[in-house]
Amino acid sequence: MSRSHGISQLKRCGWAVAMVVATVMLGACARDASPTSSRETVRESRPSAADAGDPQRRALVRLELAGLYLGRGQFSVALDEVRQALEARPDMADAHVMQGLILASIGDAAAADQSFLRAIQLAPGDGGAQHNRAWFLCQQKRYDESDAQFKAALALPQYSDHVRTLLAQGVCQARAGRLQEAERSLSRSYELDPANPLTAFNLSEVLLKKGELERARFMVRRVNAVPDQVSAQSLWLALRVEKRLGHLDAVRDLGDQMRKRFPAAPETARLERGAFDE
Repeated sequence: MSRSHGISQLKRCGWAVAMVVATVMLGACARDASPTSSRETVRESRPSAADAGDPQRRALVRLELAGLYLGRGQFSVALDEVRQALEARPDMADAHVMQGLILASIGDAAAADQSFLRAIQLAPGDGGAQHNRAWFLCQQKRYDESDAQFKAALALPQYSDHVRTLLAQGVCQARAGRLQEAERSLSRSYELDPANPLTAFNLSEVLLKKGELERARFMVRRVNAVPDQVSAQSLWLALRVEKRLGHLDAVRDLGDQMRKRFPAAPETARLERGAFDE
């Protein structure tokens, strides 16, 4: 993996990991960001003698290592690596974003927010930094600030990753109970990328809450139509939609699939309890 490609992957997966709304995407990012033989991969990524004399290259190597350790849940080591990156390049916005992600993961919300704000100050045109702070604010239930930050990212003329930001914004608006706004954001994300299973899943969930059952059914069936995208969550959502529609045969079929494919999933336990509204 080249360093530039590695940093790009870490940034992409950092956003996706921060946005845990279904297992569909999470597995792909874990494969991208986490080494298959982590001990050897990390050793090979240590700075070379040439890197040691080049602050930019040294910072990039440390930043890549920080992302690898973050993906493995080794937060203290990840934090040490990103701090070494910042020692080499204090003005590296990506390193401040990574530091914010790590600090948020260990529950240091105040310091995490300062890291995100510093990244935005250093790179005001970086929509990714604004996206990450917006999602962080959503996790802190600071919903009005979060929505404003998402909008700021989307308003940047050079920012192109609207699909992901609209998806995250819609998920956050749904968490805040703003279902009409959530539907608009998720529908726009879906228009831009109708093949994204996370968007279809979350839009279906919002439509179910709004009582728009046929549209919810259409969306979740798109997810479950692709075998690699099927999860306990997507089957459980489909089952709840079919139950609300009164399609008992479909409910039985989906329940059988859940018991067979995901017997230990929390959703299957809810099915057995009849807890359809949890």
